[in-house]
Amino acid sequence: MFRSKKLRLLVSTAITFVSLTSYSFAATYSVVPGDTLYMISQLFNTNVSKLYADNNLSSSMIYPGQKLKVQAATHTVESGDTLYLISKDYGTSLYSLRKANNKWDNYLYVNQELVVPTANTAQAAAFKSTSAASDSVIPYSQQDFDLLARLITSEATGQPYDAQVAVGSVVVNRVKSKSFPNSISSVIYQVINGYYQFTPVLNGYINNPASETAKKAAYDALRGADPSCGALFYFDDSATNTWLWSKPIKARIGRMVYVE
Repeated sequence: MFRSKKLRLLVSTAITFVSLTSYSFAATYSVVPGDTLYMISQLFNTNVSKLYADNNLSSSMIYPGQKLKVQAATHTVESGDTLYLISKDYGTSLYSLRKANNKWDNYLYVNQELVVPTANTAQAAAFKSTSAASDSVIPYSQQDFDLLARLITSEATGQPYDAQVAVGSVVVNRVKSKSFPNSISSVIYQVINGYYQFTPVLNGYINNPASETAKKAAYDALRGADPSCGALFYFDDSATNTWLWSKPIKARIGRMVYVE
């Protein structure tokens, strides 16, 4: 059935307006590790006092998994929807839509309910993008994304978040380099002179499911974040490989060392 995008935008905007003016809140947000009330207020274009009032909070302490009432629209996924199209329809950024739903992959299903933050011009400008893949510094598929997140999980669980992003950045840097293969999977599974480039491929840990934090780190790395400062190799500081230690160090984060 034909569906006009302009009509869809008008209808969704009208629904959003009615929802936000009829109720003090219209959606529920699930707190994730690292969240603060201030960060949540910025995401939903509100203020901390409003969050206190809507949720009967007595302190600023929140915990992962806690449900908070927020001023936001909700969208029921229809056939043909993508995160990008939904974000454009509601005038919010793709990043904000992902953050509001803790959703860092691209899978959607019909009738899935999504929380949609109200548009925040400054945030939308900061995270301006055109699609889930085209806002990346390298091409990637959903399989590539999952593989990268699983590598990060295997290599850097327990390390600071920037260290996890940096692991992803090393893979991205290799894909961009003429000295390595030109795809994420080829880089991660590469074997040189009989040596696996990434230990989790050798020991099988690469097959373990990716953590949610690693998925976020993979997404940030694919969007160009690079705490490794352009590194092509990494190792932990207990390594005894003199060849690795001889290379120029680009960054040290937690116990991870990133070299040229």
